[in-house]
Amino acid sequence: MSPAPTRVVVTGVSGRMGALLVRLVRDTPGFVLHGGTDKPGSASIGLDVGLAAHLAPLEVSTVDSLDQALNRADVVIDFTTPEVSVVHARLCAEAGVPLVVGSTGFAAEAKEQMAAAAKKIPLVMSPNMSVGVNLVIELAATLAKRLGEDFDVEVVETHHRMKKDAPSGTAMRLADELAKALGRDHDDIRTSRVGQIGERPRKEIGVQALRGGDVVGEHTVFFFGDGERVELTHRATSREQFGRGALRAAKWVIGKAPGLYDMTHVLGVK
Repeated sequence: MSPAPTRVVVTGVSGRMGALLVRLVRDTPGFVLHGGTDKPGSASIGLDVGLAAHLAPLEVSTVDSLDQALNRADVVIDFTTPEVSVVHARLCAEAGVPLVVGSTGFAAEAKEQMAAAAKKIPLVMSPNMSVGVNLVIELAATLAKRLGEDFDVEVVETHHRMKKDAPSGTAMRLADELAKALGRDHDDIRTSRVGQIGERPRKEIGVQALRGGDVVGEHTVFFFGDGERVELTHRATSREQFGRGALRAAKWVIGKAPGLYDMTHVLGVK
């Protein structure tokens, strides 16, 4: 007998990523859509999730609270906002359902609340679910170690005009991993330069954000040396890789011990 499909609940099903995830769950062998949510007051509430996601009906109704969809669910995938993700993490922790979160822009307090939920359930949390970009982050850290202190390190990220947070969560993750690789502190990361700021400190890691058009996402790490330059770039040309990475994480997280994980765990890098 073939194994039972993984029962997935998708949050924010009428949104851009939510609708994409509904389609991917529908089309990916081994997965079945178990439930879907949308924000209270949305015109999608009560509709078939398929219709809410601009697809054919899937015989699952859209609800306005995650706790209504958790019964018998295997995993929840959440690409909403930090404020909503914190609530969803608490509900999943109470119900004992694993959670995959791709929301970005978490403040320190929200991160603490997510970590508290992860004490009760396995929780994969990553600002970028792309398989490629997570491997690029690991490569960037390795390059930083090999190139050493003789190279200045800068991160530049570009996203579409609708993105609300800056710098991107992926850019800050890159900067944090570069700082660790070089034995530096988070305080060495600089996200803005304005006015008479003086010479660039040797240990500084700069992070700059560009916004415009419909750019899905681009991240470049620059290693500037004297007489040479190394660039490491990842370009996302479709949001589908974020969704496929999330499904990979959803399959992986089931059965894991409670804890806070990221895509490096899913990919076996850690």
